[in-house]
Amino acid sequence: MLDFILLQAPSGGQSLYGNLLLIGGIVLIFYFFMIRPQQKKQKDQKRFLEEVKKGDNIVTVGGIHGRIAAMDGETIILEVEKGGKIKLDKSSISLEASKRYKSGK
Repeated sequence: MLDFILLQAPSGGQSLYGNLLLIGGIVLIFYFFMIRPQQKKQKDQKRFLEEVKKGDNIVTVGGIHGRIAAMDGETIILEVEKGGKIKLDKSSISLEASKRYKSGK
């Protein structure tokens, strides 16, 4: 039944308008369900990286847990267990993992 409905082409100029409306709807769906949430996530990650400060407990993208011991521009010194320190790029901090780490989950 569905194949029968989809295969029938409307007569006249309605075909063009119907196709444009369908394509426009698909573009809107992609924007609201894929593009917009990704832009919001990137904005939140950027804001998080700007607000991070010395003494914060964080988790890196690679899963390393630690506390920020020092910051120098775009690099951080991460203090891990037993006084070990690792020098990392600031962009390697994960917002989602750090949130879970802070909430204790």
